[in-house]
Amino acid sequence: MENQSTMIKNSIVLVPFPFDDFSVFKVRPAICLTSEIGQFEHIVIAFISSNTKKKPEKSDISINKDSRLAKGTGLAVDSVIKLHRMVTIPKNLIKRKLGEANSELKQTIQFQLKTLFEID
Repeated sequence: MENQSTMIKNSIVLVPFPFDDFSVFKVRPAICLTSEIGQFEHIVIAFISSNTKKKPEKSDISINKDSRLAKGTGLAVDSVIKLHRMVTIPKNLIKRKLGEANSELKQTIQFQLKTLFEID
């Protein structure tokens, strides 16, 4: 990726994301839930899927491509942020930045993370 210093919390990025059995990786969009952590610059990310037909989990955030939540994200199709599908990756695995979560999406993510982790 050309300019990795622009990667920060709330960025929507393209990364190689593992399938459930870790046998195959596919480049997928994800949202950075943290900025770089530690000397190896790890980032916690959550998977973003374009498969919106599956029954949603309580922690999912549905984003219609034409909604206010999608503004600025760079997501071109209806998508769902799968907050329960998190992984920690080194920053250098990020292929490129698509966009960034706007303030409304950031608030929604914060609320859903508190719900997911049962934080008061």
